[in-house]
Amino acid sequence: MRRRNGIVRAREVLRIEAQAIQRLLRRVDHSFIQAVELLAACKGRVVVTGMGKAGLIGQKISATLASTGTPSHSVHPAEAIHGDLGRVTKEDVMIVLSKSGETEELTRLLPVIKRLGSKLIALTGNPHSTLAKHSDVVLDVSVTREACSLNLAPTASTTAMLAFGDALAVVVAEQKGFREKDFALLHPGGQLGRKLLLRVTDLMRTADANPIVRQTARVKDVLLATTRARAGCASIIDEQGRLVGIFTDGDLRRHLDSAPNLAELVVKNVMTTHPKTIAPDCLAAEALRLLREHKIDELVVVNAKKQPVGLLDVQDLLRAGL
Repeated sequence: MRRRNGIVRAREVLRIEAQAIQRLLRRVDHSFIQAVELLAACKGRVVVTGMGKAGLIGQKISATLASTGTPSHSVHPAEAIHGDLGRVTKEDVMIVLSKSGETEELTRLLPVIKRLGSKLIALTGNPHSTLAKHSDVVLDVSVTREACSLNLAPTASTTAMLAFGDALAVVVAEQKGFREKDFALLHPGGQLGRKLLLRVTDLMRTADANPIVRQTARVKDVLLATTRARAGCASIIDEQGRLVGIFTDGDLRRHLDSAPNLAELVVKNVMTTHPKTIAPDCLAAEALRLLREHKIDELVVVNAKKQPVGLLDVQDLLRAGL
């Protein structure tokens, strides 16, 4: 019975919090658009503050804004009144989160914020509070009740704040034309960042790891070159140094039965002509697409003169996390 009661109670908590978000839909009005316009036009930074659980939600909202192209940082209100307000300028926009709108540490900040000249957006559960009266824009995040059985612990109210904060951040990012490549620049350690920032030149094998052999060489010499380079193929060039073919492990296996003296043959006669190539400045993700599309393991990297300058193996892309 205790187990069953736990499941029932958990579902009730989720229902209460879902309803709190659902009620926000009708509050997305002209005030929301005003807040978006203030944030999108901000020439400084968006400074987010709140006390207790609301402050923790504010930190997340600040982080989401920053990661979607709106410079932002959070300030603890108690520390703000002891000097951290020096981080705020008239070019900044402040977002203040408070369920009651009467939190002492926050209300003490309001006159100073107004003197600084910063615009103020309130996310509050009390649109008639002291905080609301001193704000340029008020966003109503009130809830009918908390999910806590005592109706005290911030649960549904903080969920509503978080959801409205996410809505603000997403709409502001879209208003500012924030794109996938901008996201990648701010997340270079993530998979998307690697896909959009890594170039072929960052991963390709060069110098001794890039075997290049003339088309007049014997297959034996090509095999020695690939073995030294620990590569799966060699680029074959003409007298002008231009790529004319490639000799791979697959070529070796295909010709073993038909050419008993394969090692002594001239590679020009057994190589694969018209190999797939890519330019050094192409995205590594494009290289991966070509390898998958043509079901091959290597790409020769060539410059504008069709000279091989590198070699890209599928293993190089896998090691890079692509």
